[in-house]
Amino acid sequence: MTCRRRARCRELEERLAQLEHDAEATSASPLLAKLQSAQEPRAKSTREPKIRLGRGFGLLRSRVLLGAITLVALAFALDYAVGRYQQYRLAQQRLAALKLEHIAYQGLYVELVNVAHADDQKSYRVTMKMTNVDPSQPIYVMQGPVRVFEQSGLAWKEVPSRAPSGEGTRVVKLTGPYTYETEFEPNLKDWTEPMPGYMHIRFESVSLVSERSDPEDDIVERTDRYYVYLKPYDADDEAIRKRMKLQGTPPLYLPMPPH
Repeated sequence: MTCRRRARCRELEERLAQLEHDAEATSASPLLAKLQSAQEPRAKSTREPKIRLGRGFGLLRSRVLLGAITLVALAFALDYAVGRYQQYRLAQQRLAALKLEHIAYQGLYVELVNVAHADDQKSYRVTMKMTNVDPSQPIYVMQGPVRVFEQSGLAWKEVPSRAPSGEGTRVVKLTGPYTYETEFEPNLKDWTEPMPGYMHIRFESVSLVSERSDPEDDIVERTDRYYVYLKPYDADDEAIRKRMKLQGTPPLYLPMPPH
């Protein structure tokens, strides 16, 4: 009986130990779950800084890229603005040049007034006149000496000429008509006679025209040429009348349309 009781007691003790072990395992599983759930946020928190750091670098890169695009756009805009301004200035310069050219050729009228004998009885005196068509807008004209050419054969040869006052180049503020004279001596022996008994003479003047008294590049050069048939001092009027079938005294000169 005693042995049986002892065996029974040991069996009960083993069952009790097994039940306690199972209870501990059952009670330990929730604790383990809690521990695991507590560790997961830590893992997540350790990963979050990496994600945030990557986002920071991306934001920095986007800002640099945006700044570079902005600078390129500003550079193109500045280049476009400079190009437009240069085009505007060129257009203004062309417009001013066209306006000045119009004034020089349409607003300034030059004409040959008269040709007469000079006092020395061998030279001639030509009188010319410049007129500003619009006197309300002054024109500044730098007038050079009038050059005189006489035809010989098919060529034009320059003959001596001078201003009676001794002036050379002069600047004239033109608000109305201005008259000037030049004396010349057609001294060629072999002059051409395109019209019976008359010499063929060319007058040529070069003027610089501006709207200002102290111009820089706002200047237009104008050249005027006038042609006349001029009777020599020793001309035979009777022979000229017969050859040209004229009545009365042949005129001293016959003007031709300006070229």
